[in-house]
Amino acid sequence: MIVNRTERHRIKSNNQYYKLLDDFCFKSKNLYNFANYQIRQEFCNNNKHISYNQIDKLLKQKEMNFDYANMPMAQTAQQCLKLLDKNWKSFFKSIKDYVKNKNKYNGRPKLPGYLPKNGRNVLILTNQNCKLKDNKIQFPKCFNGFNIETKVNNLQQVRILSKNKQIIIEIVYQSEIPEIRQDNKNYFSIDMGLDNFAAITNNFGEKPIVINGKGLKSINQYYNKQVSYYREIAKRMNKLDYTKRMNTLTIKRNDKVEDFIHKASKFTINCALESNVSIIVIGNNKNWKQESKMSKKVNQKFVGIPHQKFINKLIYKAENVGIQVILTEESYTSGTSFLDNELPIKTNYNKNRRKPRGLFISNNGIKINADVNGSYQIMKKAFPKAYANGIEGVGLHPIRVNVS
Repeated sequence: MIVNRTERHRIKSNNQYYKLLDDFCFKSKNLYNFANYQIRQEFCNNNKHISYNQIDKLLKQKEMNFDYANMPMAQTAQQCLKLLDKNWKSFFKSIKDYVKNKNKYNGRPKLPGYLPKNGRNVLILTNQNCKLKDNKIQFPKCFNGFNIETKVNNLQQVRILSKNKQIIIEIVYQSEIPEIRQDNKNYFSIDMGLDNFAAITNNFGEKPIVINGKGLKSINQYYNKQVSYYREIAKRMNKLDYTKRMNTLTIKRNDKVEDFIHKASKFTINCALESNVSIIVIGNNKNWKQESKMSKKVNQKFVGIPHQKFINKLIYKAENVGIQVILTEESYTSGTSFLDNELPIKTNYNKNRRKPRGLFISNNGIKINADVNGSYQIMKKAFPKAYANGIEGVGLHPIRVNVS
């Protein structure tokens, strides 16, 4: 099976091409906002939508083509308009679905908005604009000799985005991945948490594994404390909300988090391969962070941990090796007892059995790690008969690992 994958590069602000690339992204923002203004006005005043072909033709007219002509190439302008058209089509699709299923949404979908006045927009180049030669991507002449070394063979497009005083270049390429493995009844189940970033259990008797999340929590706590400190000084002395120092802190924090997420997801996949796992089940409730009922202090820490990013990386890395990933809601998994063979349903729910220091006590007084218990119950959500041969061989005490 052929899928799209992305190779990322970063250009720092001291690079000789930074200003050129940043300016291109600024011009892309100008074109996006100007085109969006034309579409919004027509829609709001006449209830008509301007399609991609129509807006492309309109902005090529002499009195309307300033931002269009300012783009590096006509193809980059067209890609910008196609992106805007895609956003409008998504809006119309959401509106139709909203009318039928209002419960799925937090509110009525809004019109595609404008990008910030001093913001930037992605600049997209296709494989017709960029060419691969000697393991380098060569850009058009207007890029003044800019090129990037790459390991990519099947180039599809290049996306350039200016963000946090740096340029992110994403090289999109096609890659062949194996077919999904046949179900061999060997499963992993993952419960996401805070101190225990991920509790990984199985249905074939091996000890559970807990990925330590305290390091990641510490990174976020330090970042929040430092940014809050410097923001207070910046507001008091210069009336600024964001400074270069805060931007530097943000970049360092994001890099550390990204490194942790990559290592954690790679570790999980390697464990799955060693155990011949065919399916990984992950507990993931919709709006679980927006609707969190934890204390303010705990919730602040929990929301800052990028669980969804970990899930996304786990999905694509699992695809690369043919492992299937199933996402399931995790209601009642934390208050029902796996050791008592209870189903994770409301009737069996009794969270009083969950004790301090991360323990869950079964009806027979047996202690088990609370996150491990939840992880086992998540597997039951997806596969009620995963433990058809009994649960005597399961592990009660997990192996704690550090991936950073």
